Amino acid sequence: MKSKLVGFLMNFWISFSFALYFHMGEREEKCIIEDIPSDTLVVGNYKVQRWDMHTHDFLESAPGLGMFVTVTIPTGEVLLSKLYGPQGTFTFTSHISGEHVICFQSNSTRFAVIAGSKLRIHLDIRVGEHFLDESAIQAKDKVNEEREEKFRKTSEETNSNILWWAIVQTLILISVGIWQIKSLRDFFISKKLV
Repeated sequence: MKSKLVGFLMNFWISFSFALYFHMGEREEKCIIEDIPSDTLVVGNYKVQRWDMHTHDFLESAPGLGMFVTVTIPTGEVLLSKLYGPQGTFTFTSHISGEHVICFQSNSTRFAVIAGSKLRIHLDIRVGEHFLDESAIQAKDKVNEEREEKFRKTSEETNSNILWWAIVQTLILISVGIWQIKSLRDFFISKKLV
């Protein structure tokens, strides 16, 4: 029972966020694509670590290094473009649903010759419903009710049309059957078999 509860809680936690890390060059840009519904609040936390050639490991922090975070909506417009520090939190609210592109690029000013060091970006993105004001919630509910009403009417019309088509097919089959029986009976009478 305890393992099922732990499994449920892990599944619940994973369904609302995803965390990952990726490597990139110091002057490179990396982007991720996230499919986000409309009117949704997105909160991203990140942390940058720089590769240390002496210890052959990533340093715990990267002082003096910042990240440009750019968010582009499905129409191609830039929703967010801001410079943050070596670790930070960015937030935005999606206005339309679709694939949002979230890009990261360091603000490194080192020359390309010595800027070959690797960076590790730890990223945690949480997606949740944005708290709308009362009028926006009512408008959204009204649109949903209108869609449901339209869908219900379309379904009822389709069901009615299917019923009438079934009745017409049945009448055609009965008519053809009666005509075949009458034709066969007339054939037997004309050949004097009956």
